[in-house]
Amino acid sequence: MPARAFQSLAPAPIVHPMTSAPPRLFDPDRRAARLRRAGRRFADADFLHRRAATETVASLEAIVRSFPVAVDLSPHAGVFADVVAPLGERVGPVQAVMAAPGQAALPLADGSADLVVSILGLHWADDLPGALAQIKRALKPDGLFLGALFGAGTLKELRGVLTEAELQVRGGAQARVSPFADGYDAAALMQRAGFALPVTDVDRVTVRYPDLFALVRDLRAMGETNALAGTIRPLTRDIAARAAALYAERHAEADGRIPATFEIVQLAGWAPHDSQQKPLPRGSAKMRLADALGVKEQGGD
Repeated sequence: MPARAFQSLAPAPIVHPMTSAPPRLFDPDRRAARLRRAGRRFADADFLHRRAATETVASLEAIVRSFPVAVDLSPHAGVFADVVAPLGERVGPVQAVMAAPGQAALPLADGSADLVVSILGLHWADDLPGALAQIKRALKPDGLFLGALFGAGTLKELRGVLTEAELQVRGGAQARVSPFADGYDAAALMQRAGFALPVTDVDRVTVRYPDLFALVRDLRAMGETNALAGTIRPLTRDIAARAAALYAERHAEADGRIPATFEIVQLAGWAPHDSQQKPLPRGSAKMRLADALGVKEQGGD
């Protein structure tokens, strides 16, 4: 594989702070180019998106109600619609709404949707808290948001070997696999955006490849290669070869295949409504904590 394939290898970071003018982390033209390049090859590497969509549909199956106006904000339109189809008229028809990379305002009217879904796209947001707040505003009262984004442990093996290889060969390293939000971050961001009854979960997936180059091909086919703003220094053939060797030395399993870790953080939250459960007021509990836990308290003097 040409060394240029290693110029951008992994999804880019989550933005934590909310500011009036969030920094531009991603180059929208690069991001758009990555998605265009993925194109029809995405069908050969859509397994993570389908897994995340399947988990999302499992959440819908447990909810006894319908979602007539359903919006899909995912970067790869059609995966969620395909997986949710067996639920029939309970959901949809699903409207695919594609926001242009780098577009700050989502193309959604306030209070317009019963259900908003985003499958493995929100980790590309320059302002994730702002994007979540916009999604909440787009929901009707008691509307549901279900999302999935890559989490903190994603591609941890790749991050380590790329950094070490570039340090060894070049004497300095550029961030190429950036940190992502973990489940605790996501839960806090859901609350901050104003969702009621927010829930987060983490699905950890290990995918095994014959070598680093096969992993890179899948990342490119998913459109999940780095689109950070600013100058990206190309990785030379020597650095690419050293990274592949380090991956095999450090992580190869008995059969010679290498593992790649992906963490998928699942999000769920509701637009507030008076009918929803409310937390009990402080001091209104009818049972002592010690009784609920089944422990004996030690009496004092």
